[in-house]
Amino acid sequence: TSWEGAFFSSVPPGTRQVALRSAMVMSPDRGSIFGELLRLVRFGLGGTAGSGRQFVSWIHGEDFLRSIEYLIAHEECAGAFNLASPNPLPNREFMRTLGQAWGAPLGLPATVWMLELGAWFLRTETELILKSRRVVPGRLQQAGFEFHFPDWPAAATDLVNRWRENYA
Repeated sequence: TSWEGAFFSSVPPGTRQVALRSAMVMSPDRGSIFGELLRLVRFGLGGTAGSGRQFVSWIHGEDFLRSIEYLIAHEECAGAFNLASPNPLPNREFMRTLGQAWGAPLGLPATVWMLELGAWFLRTETELILKSRRVVPGRLQQAGFEFHFPDWPAAATDLVNRWRENYA
């Protein structure tokens, strides 16, 4: 909120401003969060994180780029926009679906203490995994944007296929 307040008050009146709030961008490119999640699945570790009830907000990389192009092309769009799939889902379902797309329907779950230990080694916070984020792109959809990948099963299958084409 503070960042957006500073952003929107920093330019002359009449200048169109668009602030992007992005969910995790799922891309088959090396170094992406999708690649890290897929690595867990490939090694049998892609099960539920914590309780698995926390929501995961995500967006397919193709829809991410298309949504930015859409906002640039539609000058009537201004303000803050959530770039996220319209269908966030619980971690348990998110990871199970990714495993199924890969062909590994079972993945070992990670308890909170396991996640805390891993986060300590990676110098990060477990909040990134355990906090529920149920973000939807209301304003983006109201502006007329249509997603190519609104649902995780189709997105996961597409991303796994693209990953296999490039790296398997």
